[in-house]
Parts: sequence; structure tokens; C-alpha cells
Amino acid sequence: MLTSEHAIVRFERGLALPDRLNRKSDGHYVDLAAAMLRVYAEGAGLTRRDLHRQINRLFDEEPCDARRIASFCKLLDDASTFHTDSGGKAARLRLKVFRLAAKKHPLVIEKQEGTLLGELENEEQEVKQEIASELGMTWEEIEEALYADVMQFHRLKKPPDYPDSAALLSHYNVAQTQATLYKTQSATLTAKEDFKTILRYVKLAGLLHEIRRLDESTYRIQLDGPASVLRTTSRYGVRFATLLPALLTCKGWCFTARIKTPWNILATLDLSPENGLKSRLDAPPEFDSSVEEGFAKKFGEERNGWRLVREGAILHKHQKTFVPDFVFRHDDGREVLFEIVGFWTPEYLKAKLETLKAFSDRNILLAVCENEGAVNAFEGWEGRTIIPYKTGIKLGPVLEALESTS
Repeated sequence: MLTSEHAIVRFERGLALPDRLNRKSDGHYVDLAAAMLRVYAEGAGLTRRDLHRQINRLFDEEPCDARRIASFCKLLDDASTFHTDSGGKAARLRLKVFRLAAKKHPLVIEKQEGTLLGELENEEQEVKQEIASELGMTWEEIEEALYADVMQFHRLKKPPDYPDSAALLSHYNVAQTQATLYKTQSATLTAKEDFKTILRYVKLAGLLHEIRRLDESTYRIQLDGPASVLRTTSRYGVRFATLLPALLTCKGWCFTARIKTPWNILATLDLSPENGLKSRLDAPPEFDSSVEEGFAKKFGEERNGWRLVREGAILHKHQKTFVPDFVFRHDDGREVLFEIVGFWTPEYLKAKLETLKAFSDRNILLAVCENEGAVNAFEGWEGRTIIPYKTGIKLGPVLEALESTS
């Protein structure tokens, strides 16, 4: 993914327009993208810095925003594999080299023979050979390893797996739209098809959301954007942006985001499958978060007559829809819904409480991350069991709560 520094977006007539390359006006980028892929395909052993310099040279005759070139470099790097320092070897090697070189200071390219100063000088090449001999390495090996822990000096191990230049350009278009989403204040996602899959992606990204049913086949998901979250904004922004490639694998949806501009006003970004953006995303993981996955593994397939079913129910009441994270089902017919609360804002907690109250006729068990005020926000949910957790949900309190249900 790109960072916010790579984002290229225009704001016109209240609309946010991310940078986008298309075949009609930017057809020459197909050849440029092919050339960029060749640089990496033939660049095994080169550093990121050298690769980036070659990419920049490809644009010498092409007027181009520097952020666009940097974006291509970032996407190519992300899809490649690089050799990196292991166990702090580079830092230890630098310490040894610098200590040995300090004894030979001052170093010069060529000594001034026959002068007093020349008697104090040491020629660089001679000192390099002495250091290499002392360390049992060639100087070329030392140079290659000396800064292996610095990102720009990482050396290419495996080139990117883009099948062709069109795939790279398609990924660029999606990535620029993702970078624009980092500034989202709020967004509305309407789904007519693939609702359960879309909802799963929303939950997988850990996004703050509220669901409403508009009719028999249409749901609306209201999302809090990165610009509205109280804490961990950067991490939440990345999670928010990951929703886009996931959406692009689905059908029957439209997405409207309110984007915060540099002038602190809001612009609109409209997206749908008709926009022509293409995703490289694989199938989603089985679980939405490490907390869910960890709990499911602890619980197992069956425990004390209870089975754990992930997203096993979609509840509707008037315009509210509730899809709990898990459903516990007992052999005797009892059923308990299990919801896990992670990221939050006061508005999110309030909305979550109202949703839970709307389905108060169902057995619901709630696990809440112990952030400041998060657990206290559910005090109005009388007569219900709330299980606080920090990094993982413990089995004991959950089993105790299940056995107390009727």
C-alpha cells in the first residue's frame, strides 16, 4: 500500500478525484510500466536505491509528478523480496570497521610523499585491505554487508510478481484511491448483493460500523473514517484503506466517502464496481482479528456441549441489523450470541449499546477490550454479562457465562 505522502488527489466541485491512469490518455504508461518491471526482473542483487535511480531515469523524458514515480517504486518494492540484515550483523560489522579505521586516521586517497603531513597519512585502499584481512572478508563483501540494515541498501532477492504492465498500472490506480481514503471522515456503504461477504470484509478490517436494513435485499453500513477515530489513527487508516481491494471482489455495492481536504472542508468520493478498478486481493482470512482467531482456537469445535459458529446469525428488527461475531449453540437447543468489541469511539459505543438493546430479547454475551471507559459505556445494558479482555479472551469467564444461560 501507498502512504499518505504518495497520495495524489484533486478536489474539484466538491469531489475528491484520486490520480488515475487510463489507456486513452495515458497509453504510453503501458511501455513505461513494462520497462519498470524489466528493471526489477534484471535487478537481482541491486539495492533499493539503485533500483529507484533506474526507475527515475526512465521518466527523464516524461513530465511526471515525483509522487507518481515514488508510488511506482513503493508498489514494486512491496511486491518484491529483499535481503535484509539478520540479528544486527550490519551494526556489529560497522562497529568493527570504524574502530579499525579510526586507528588509521587521517585517510587519504593518495599520500603526500616527502612531506611531514604525508608521513601521518594513510592511503585509503591500503587501509581497506588491512581491515578486510583483519576481518577475514573481501572489501567487496564488507561494502555489501556494512549497511544491510538500512532500507535503501536492501538488495533485491526476488522481483515483483506482476503478470504484466497492465497489472502494475491497475494496482497503481487502486493504491492511489486507497491513499485518498486515509483522510476519510465518514463513509456510507450500500450493498444489494454479497452483503455477508462485504460485512465480513468490514469486520475483518476492524472498522467501526453501524448496519441498517433498507429493504429485503439492501443493507446500509455507516463507517467511521480514520479522520474521526480518537486514537491509533494511522493504524486504523491503513485498516480502512484495505477495505477497497476487498470491496472490488464483490458485486452490487456503492461506496460514498467524505474526504477531509487540506482546507478542512469535506469532498465526496464515490466508488462502485462500475468505476473499473480491479483488485489483486486473495480470499479473506477465516477470522476478522487475532482476538477472534485466538479465542476460536482456544474454544475448539465443541466444549461442554457447546459448539462455536462464526457469524452464524443475522438479526433484523425494524431498520436495525446485527451480525454477532459468533454464535454458541448447545446440544439442548440453547443459543447465545457472542460479540467482541475492539476499536471504539464514544459514538461507536453508544450506537453499539443501542443495537444491543434492540435485540435484548436474545441471549447476548459481550467481550469488551479494556480501553478507558469502554466497559463502563455498557453499564446501561442491564442484566447482561460483559467480559473485559486485554490482548485475548479467557475461556473460563465465557464458559461460566454460558452455563448460567437458560
